[in-house]
Amino acid sequence: MEVYRIHMGKAKCAVDLGDGSERGEYVDQDYILAKMGRPHRSISLMYCYYPLDEGWPGRASVVHASPDVSFAWDYPYDDYFTYKGGLGGNTDGEPFNYMREIRQHGQDVSLTLTIDPHVSDEHLAAIGEDLKSFGRVFLRINHEATGNWFSFNKRCTYQEVADFFVRASRIIKEHAPNVQTIICIGGIEDLSKEEMEKEAEFAQTIPAADIWSVDKYMALHWGWPYDVAEHGGTTHSRGTVADTYEKTKRSFERFRYLNGGVEKPMTMAEFNADGDVTGPYEQADMVKEFCDTLEREQADWFSAFTFYQFRDRGRLGLEIEDPNNANVGITQPVLDTYKEIIQRDWFRPQITRQAGEVQLPVTLRWSNSEDAEGLEIPLHFEKNPTFCELTFTEESNLMLELNGKWFYKAPKTKTVDLMAAFFEKPLQGEADLTLKIFAPPATGENDLSVKDGLYHCDTVLHELPQIRIRFAPVEA
Repeated sequence: MEVYRIHMGKAKCAVDLGDGSERGEYVDQDYILAKMGRPHRSISLMYCYYPLDEGWPGRASVVHASPDVSFAWDYPYDDYFTYKGGLGGNTDGEPFNYMREIRQHGQDVSLTLTIDPHVSDEHLAAIGEDLKSFGRVFLRINHEATGNWFSFNKRCTYQEVADFFVRASRIIKEHAPNVQTIICIGGIEDLSKEEMEKEAEFAQTIPAADIWSVDKYMALHWGWPYDVAEHGGTTHSRGTVADTYEKTKRSFERFRYLNGGVEKPMTMAEFNADGDVTGPYEQADMVKEFCDTLEREQADWFSAFTFYQFRDRGRLGLEIEDPNNANVGITQPVLDTYKEIIQRDWFRPQITRQAGEVQLPVTLRWSNSEDAEGLEIPLHFEKNPTFCELTFTEESNLMLELNGKWFYKAPKTKTVDLMAAFFEKPLQGEADLTLKIFAPPATGENDLSVKDGLYHCDTVLHELPQIRIRFAPVEA
């Protein structure tokens, strides 16, 4: 059997996916992978850290429940799920259990964390220690910081919020150099202006961050769930795809100017059009038009976007939550649109074959979802198969790809049925395909006791799976 070494690198534009927030619960990665057909660069989680507040660590809408609340952010602290780590906390529960699962499935973690700016340096150091073993982590601290709705903005001036970002970014990265911090502000919100909103206060955050970001909803109903968006209402808005693209590009150019002309990765950490405003069909149309624009314009200044989100209790999800059963999602038209987009070359990671065949045993290094070593096995198909499956003897943690469809193999799993690779893309005749194998961290964490463990995870494969391909039923 021929076996070659391959490398997975960056997409021209990476795609990340939100999974859980104040508007929806976390959905497990096996379900999302089966639904979407491929992993994402990262999965975005949203949490808050207000350890000095009364009621902490309870969720704000539970411990401060009140009939007087008429806005999603009216609670004493932000109504995200609460970060259970930090000073005096531990990494047994949320979000760390989800972070492990995300990394086991070959994806990085994007962690949005709203933090009380009054916490001590010791609190920030503890957060850094929490994140050390999770490889590359994208950490978005106090996002949408030029707004006025989050608790950190209500209890501090904009200058204090900006100062805190610089302090938090520095201290957390001192303890966890694997973390890349994201500054997320309004950027250019008025195309007639050259400067961004609150530029004097937030200019210092641009060089302090590793990644720049703006959140852009081409349509949004911020009054949800306390009112219904209707024509002429005041709690929703709708823009155009062209304006959204131009504001994002102008924001990047302004960030670059404020960083002395030096570029950093530019992302959109939350992106969608709210179906509460557009309805389900034009929501899908707007998402497609924006992504078509990125591709048509060859927007190499734009490195990634995060679709907000997978499952939503309102109409901001690829699925909306079944009101009768929170564990059930109802697929929206935008899911099929998005699924098509993320299979385009512009949005897929680049996988390249290395020279020479591989002899077993072989060590595969996983650095992150944009820098991973894998194996490629050429397979010949006479026609569309009736059976296609892998049987494993090693307890390895693997991500597998065949015919554009990705699969996960947990350490204890013995057999993986690959026929789903042909349900949506059946072979029309004889074909040569390749089975690709990658080995993300089996526990979801890196081993910090080994050399370079902060950044890398190595897995030794001693055996390849047995491959069973048949082109007819067992019995006619």
